[in-house]
Amino acid sequence: MENKGVVVGIIGLGLIGGSTALRLRKVGFANRIVGADHSNKNIAKSIELNIVDEGLELNELAHQADVIIVAIPVDASKKLIIELLNTARKNQIIIDFGSTKSSIAQAVRNHKNRSNYVACHPIAGTENSGPTAAFDSLFNEKVNIICDKELSSNNALDTVLEITSQLGMRPKFMNSKEHDRHIAYVSHLSHISSFTLGQTVLEVEPNEENIFDMAGSGFESTVRLAKSSPSMWAPIFTENSENIIEVLSAYIANLEKYKLMIAQGNEEALRKAMKQTNRIRTVLEKEPLS
Repeated sequence: MENKGVVVGIIGLGLIGGSTALRLRKVGFANRIVGADHSNKNIAKSIELNIVDEGLELNELAHQADVIIVAIPVDASKKLIIELLNTARKNQIIIDFGSTKSSIAQAVRNHKNRSNYVACHPIAGTENSGPTAAFDSLFNEKVNIICDKELSSNNALDTVLEITSQLGMRPKFMNSKEHDRHIAYVSHLSHISSFTLGQTVLEVEPNEENIFDMAGSGFESTVRLAKSSPSMWAPIFTENSENIIEVLSAYIANLEKYKLMIAQGNEEALRKAMKQTNRIRTVLEKEPLS
């Protein structure tokens, strides 16, 4: 897509949507960036922070934008994407940035304008939310997963690849079902673990001063994700419930193994289990494939 004169519409002016807008503005991808959000405060703050040029109602944004990026909770995005496809112009491009894909993929698979749509998941984020959390380097050196690329038009896919590059990301391709299963292990489980750890500590340690004084960097880093938005993550957990339940079963089984080894005082078994898990360091420190 020729960038000159391009109007980008961002639906959802939180961390992901706001950071996308800031970066696309910085690199000059769009001539104009407009936004929509359920919160008037978010719209006003986004205009104040120069994230968007103007806040619009959804219908007007859909009418004006050449490229629409949907960055809202996954329980609301499915219905919205169908509505956007219903009125999509010939070369209009609709991009979804949600972190579950199978449900949306099934809902739009046979839509007459399916080729206008590209399913994406930028693997980036922080525990913070709202437009004030947005920053233009959020996506640097991260991965953008693009799902079911064969169902998108060449024009739509080329535009998404250009946006991916402009955001500082590298693309990775897979189908929607594969995406949801993998992401349950490497992202969704991490958030559930963090929420559960935070909940457990709050329940068993009623003295908040003790938590503050005694919590080390290990606890802080592990429970960091528990600060994330429940409005965003509760729908993700229910949308990807089948995969998450499978993952949780495996996780709980491993917790039970550790519980048994500790109860038995089996230090040798604990050392062996932890040594085997140390291999995760080499996995995470691998150089990314180009």
